[in-house]
Amino acid sequence: MSQLIADARRRKDLLKHMIRELHAGRAPEQVRAQLVRLLGQVPYGDVVEVEQELIGEGLPVEEILRLCDIHTAAMRGAIDTSQAPEAPPGHPAHTFKMENRALTWETGTLAKLYEEVAALPDEADATERLMDIRTRFNALTDVEKHYLRKEYLLFPFLEKHGITGPPTVMWGKHDETRALLRGALESVAAAETFTAGEAKSVIQLVLEPASTAIAEMVDKEEQILLPMCLDTLTDEEWYAIERQSPEYGFCLYDPTAAWRPEGVAEEPVPDAASEERIRLPSGTVTPAELNAILNTIPFDITFVDSDDTVRYFTRGRERIFARSRAILGRKVQYCHPPASVGVVEQILSDFRSGRHEHAAFWIEMKGRFISIEYFALRGDAGEYLGCLEVSQDLTDKRALTGERRLLTYMDGEGNDGR
Repeated sequence: MSQLIADARRRKDLLKHMIRELHAGRAPEQVRAQLVRLLGQVPYGDVVEVEQELIGEGLPVEEILRLCDIHTAAMRGAIDTSQAPEAPPGHPAHTFKMENRALTWETGTLAKLYEEVAALPDEADATERLMDIRTRFNALTDVEKHYLRKEYLLFPFLEKHGITGPPTVMWGKHDETRALLRGALESVAAAETFTAGEAKSVIQLVLEPASTAIAEMVDKEEQILLPMCLDTLTDEEWYAIERQSPEYGFCLYDPTAAWRPEGVAEEPVPDAASEERIRLPSGTVTPAELNAILNTIPFDITFVDSDDTVRYFTRGRERIFARSRAILGRKVQYCHPPASVGVVEQILSDFRSGRHEHAAFWIEMKGRFISIEYFALRGDAGEYLGCLEVSQDLTDKRALTGERRLLTYMDGEGNDGR
């Protein structure tokens, strides 16, 4: 046992020495070659412990943050995750992994689009490809919900276990990625006409750094963070994260499996009779009753708050437009194709300013007549609270003729008047 401890300590000291060499300016390719030659595969837990020790010894977090990507480059392919535990579907770690898989698909698609632009002559028109890139970046904005769940649900539990270095560094990288993503979105939003030469410059200077930052964070999570968290957090802590996750929403993925660890009691769900009632000016309802009411009304409702963030949607039996919890916490502009974003923003601007209170549209879809309406929501003082989207299939109602009175129900004819 003492020999194993001595070997582990030697391995960590060597790893620490190599990280210090990186900070002294040594090329990551040289350090990676030395890592593989001297250490072979480095257990993921060693990376975390060494980083924590370096911070404890006085290496500034800002310095680790500055060179974080160099660390990643030096250790790529040298971290051993073969002994990392697996999480079942529904477990928060599994959800993080599935979100990472979706993010990897998006960044991979962007990389192919970059290559297509690079293959064009500089004078060629690249506007269409820039629009495709814009769509992919709109999807990447969902990463914000992934990062928020890490920052406000996962990191606090790590800190309770005395692991403070990696969360601090990762949070800093999140903020860097957010800034890069904002710059990328601003750049592609201006894509009215772009030559390939102009597009290549935008890709190299703005777009590629943003998508690369997201892809590299996926690597850090998969190689180090998630295996370490699965080793560290208890089932009770993971269950607390699982229960609070819907508040922040999910990133390009909606977990469908329910997960509750064995031996951990599920929080009791009060029945409608005993549940505290919500008091409204025209009456009271329990949360269970209100949920049933909203999911039974014969149209779809989506609520967007005053910050243009999707906060709620009904889950009726027959939905008109597909919705998943992955849209919760997402800016509504990114839930629409680029061609219609300008109209959505104009409607919200008009609602916010008070210029309009209602916008109505109707379309033919798969042989059905669909009504889509937007309503401004206001408080008692007239302040803007958000927007309500109401969609309804009016096909059958448009075909109604004559009349059907209430008393026909007693004749057995009113069972299905919809």
